[in-house]
Amino acid sequence: MPKELLLQVSPETAANESMLKEQLSKELKIAAADIQHVSILKRSIDARQKAVKFNLKVSVFMKGESFVAQTIELPIYKDVSNAQEVLVVGAGPAGLFAALQLIELGLKPILIERGKDVRGRRRDLKAINRDHIVNEDSNYCFGEGGAGTYSDGKLYTRSKKRGDVTRILELLVAFGATPDILVDAHPHIGTNKLPQIIEDVREKIKEFGGQVLFDTRVIDILLKDNEVQGVLIQDGTTIAANKLILATGHSARDIFQLLDRKKILIEAKAFALGVRAEHPQSLIDQIQYSCDYRGDHLPPAPYSIVKQVGGRGMYSFCMCPGGVIAPCATSPGEIVTNGWSPSKRDQPTANSGIVIELKLEDFKPFEKHGALAGMEFQKSIEQKAWHLAGETQKAPAQRMVDFTQHKVSADIPKTSYVPGTTSVEMGAVFPGFLSQILREGFTEFGKSMRGYLTNEAILHAPESRTSSPVRIPRDNFTYEHLQIKGLYPCGEGAGYAGGIISAAIDGEKCALMIAQALQNKI
Repeated sequence: MPKELLLQVSPETAANESMLKEQLSKELKIAAADIQHVSILKRSIDARQKAVKFNLKVSVFMKGESFVAQTIELPIYKDVSNAQEVLVVGAGPAGLFAALQLIELGLKPILIERGKDVRGRRRDLKAINRDHIVNEDSNYCFGEGGAGTYSDGKLYTRSKKRGDVTRILELLVAFGATPDILVDAHPHIGTNKLPQIIEDVREKIKEFGGQVLFDTRVIDILLKDNEVQGVLIQDGTTIAANKLILATGHSARDIFQLLDRKKILIEAKAFALGVRAEHPQSLIDQIQYSCDYRGDHLPPAPYSIVKQVGGRGMYSFCMCPGGVIAPCATSPGEIVTNGWSPSKRDQPTANSGIVIELKLEDFKPFEKHGALAGMEFQKSIEQKAWHLAGETQKAPAQRMVDFTQHKVSADIPKTSYVPGTTSVEMGAVFPGFLSQILREGFTEFGKSMRGYLTNEAILHAPESRTSSPVRIPRDNFTYEHLQIKGLYPCGEGAGYAGGIISAAIDGEKCALMIAQALQNKI
């Protein structure tokens, strides 16, 4: 039987198999030559002390013990071309994994996506970056793969209780992701590699009888006696089905408005909002690793920081080591920022959303919009940013220390945000209470991370799409909408997930609930 051990080693040892075997030989009091193979089961970095260490969980195979390299295979899918059809609206992680699960359960998904396929989106991303043109159906948020495809592919989740995280990670590996995502404490695929994985998932759905429709925007949900009958798409075509998984993401404002017009129950939901801060990656490395030079065996350092300021949580969100800031507006006349990293995280800058928890009472000036009050609050800030930036995609920007001191920055250096920046006093973007909390919070951040509060850091505004401003309520046991039979609100846009993994888990669960409901009817 292989031996499992927990050990702490230097970055050099973690990266070198021979050195790792030598370390293990000392731990086990055996000759290194007697160790046939070492499998790393879990890996994380401990940077709490000056000497940074790797924490490893390993499985050690001795000479003579049977070792077979683990292979991850896809489930056995059967052709569902003639099976009962289920509509899945939205081809983000929730929709894609719902479609795969439906096939596994013997049901035919009809996957409807308003945007383009994963390759076709690239032209529209270039247009917003270079020409400041926003395609409302194809952008960083909309299109095959959803928001995560071109904004990083981070797989870390705290949602362990929501479902089988390992299953989702293994499916991604089976579709081509690096097996390292099964090992690393904060797994990450990278924007340069995720598109091919998404494309392979789509082709698998089609191979086994699922249908995938791109450039197809749903403009109405057809109901009879509060039961789903199908959907109406923008060309006037009706697609019939009495089961609908609605997985349209946190930015599908037209869907929220449609539900509101049809008097389908939705609720305002609190979310978080703030700025995206960019530092030199070398500075973050120095702060986190307590060294002048990170070396070849440590990855670019991330950070995570949380403070209570003015009775609210202020925290880092979607931190991107070695990454860039992207323009993520979904309509003309607004600015939205987000961040992403390539798989090697080898860009010279680090960025993170720095956001503040909002409360439902913050939306009071927009209460006439009812359940859409939070969405209108969010929209007002994004539109204000656009006007302050000269009605372009040049993000309002300010040096961090200048912001804390109410000074307009005399100059803004070139940042990773390709459309460019406009120097403003950031307090003009946000309501006064948010600006004040941000100013106090950055001062507190600087006390916890010495060197973080610096004018080398550039703030970009706003970071506003952290999660959905709306919840579409559903039954906790059946996942069916509380009011509409056959409607299954799903994923981040419905208010039940936050990130790729939790959205994928939610998609699978919705598919399982539909299969169970159909089985109960037989």
